[in-house]
Amino acid sequence: MGLESRVDVGPERIRLEYDRGTIVVRGLTQEIPPLKWDPRAKCLRALAYKYLEVKRVLELLGLEFEDRVLSPIKGSIGTASLKSLRSYQEEAVEAWLKAGKRGVIVLPTGTGKTMIAIKIIAQVNEPTVVVVPTLELLEQWRLELSKALNVNVGVVGGGSRELSFVTVSTYSSAYLHAEEMGDKFKLLVFDEVHHLPSESFRQIALMSAAPYRLGLTATLEREDGKHVDLLDLVGDVVYRKSVYEMESKHLADFELVRVYVEFTDDEKRKFEKLYSTYRDFLEKRNWRLKSLQDFKRLIMVSGLSREARRALIAWRDARLLVLNSVSKLDILRDLLKKHQGDRILIFTELNETVRRISRMLLIPEITYKTGPKERATVMELFRKGVYRAVVTSRVLEEGVDVPDANVAIVLSGTASRRSFIQRLGRILRPAPGKKAVLYEVVVKDTPEIVISKKRRRGLVGS
Repeated sequence: MGLESRVDVGPERIRLEYDRGTIVVRGLTQEIPPLKWDPRAKCLRALAYKYLEVKRVLELLGLEFEDRVLSPIKGSIGTASLKSLRSYQEEAVEAWLKAGKRGVIVLPTGTGKTMIAIKIIAQVNEPTVVVVPTLELLEQWRLELSKALNVNVGVVGGGSRELSFVTVSTYSSAYLHAEEMGDKFKLLVFDEVHHLPSESFRQIALMSAAPYRLGLTATLEREDGKHVDLLDLVGDVVYRKSVYEMESKHLADFELVRVYVEFTDDEKRKFEKLYSTYRDFLEKRNWRLKSLQDFKRLIMVSGLSREARRALIAWRDARLLVLNSVSKLDILRDLLKKHQGDRILIFTELNETVRRISRMLLIPEITYKTGPKERATVMELFRKGVYRAVVTSRVLEEGVDVPDANVAIVLSGTASRRSFIQRLGRILRPAPGKKAVLYEVVVKDTPEIVISKKRRRGLVGS
């Protein structure tokens, strides 16, 4: 007895259609995973990203069907002007193709992930949308794609809404237009793919029927663990190299230097009092905060308990003391003197600290409040050597074309391995005889040292 005999087939021919981010199957009434019966529309339905799975299931059952799902944008890539790829870039392309044209490529910043994607887009030669996190990256990708593929590149984002055979969109705009775009493309490229698993942005992948998917990132892992969802949304990791594997040959040689400083007597007294309040609360409750979810639990409890709120405020104030220690600014002055002939990026966690350093040391600043024109001017003057140092918060970690620098000074940061790797990546662009150095300035006898060690351990698998 054939499998098809166990499935209730209606009198009409089976049809697959796209409907507002879903796949609709008409002419079939029996639920078959991943298809669920929709009583209101009287049809079977699944999220659009299950398109290939739905087709495979129907084919396995021996059922004939009419496929009306995709309405791809017409066009093609003519004579492409592709740059020659390095050996590891070619390996990444081949690994993605062999994996069924689905999967994630993880390579350090500065190793040419954009060139890998452009080669893949040219080889697949199907309607493609590239999704990026920032307007700066939107423009960078548009220029690179236009130049390499000799096509008119559509733009969705920043006030534009033009779909073309090759299109670039921000994550925010792709999310807003997910239903409209879900049947228009066959290849999805997610730059900085670690953004995709968020509750809103994942809808871009879920509501698209595109059979081919490529994710690019230097920092795959998320603190909330949701990077595991990328296996379902995009595909498995098909190619991965760490900064240590790429050092010297494809990236600049680098050195990591941890610089220890001490609190002033006054800072030390304040820190010990604040941190003991926080620690005593956790010990009293027998809590151990090992993850982001654990910390969110403390935040939730602080809304109901005065004691928890005092502990949370104590933690915040103790953290601010560590981030803004006077001794860190003294060390910063010493490092700036030591590297007078170098180009330096200074990273700190808080915008207030960025402004303080900028005013005290007359160093140009870039924060999220810095306008696009001012940011472009600062970066151009940094590139030309007019400015030898720039101080920033998290703005330059990703999504911005940072001119060549060889020294990074991290005065303060989060426990995020992603931030650490991205900051390191900003100084690793290869150049003849270049030696890069990243300084981490940490306060002795504080949790900052433990955080620093965790970040460094993460580099091996970056």
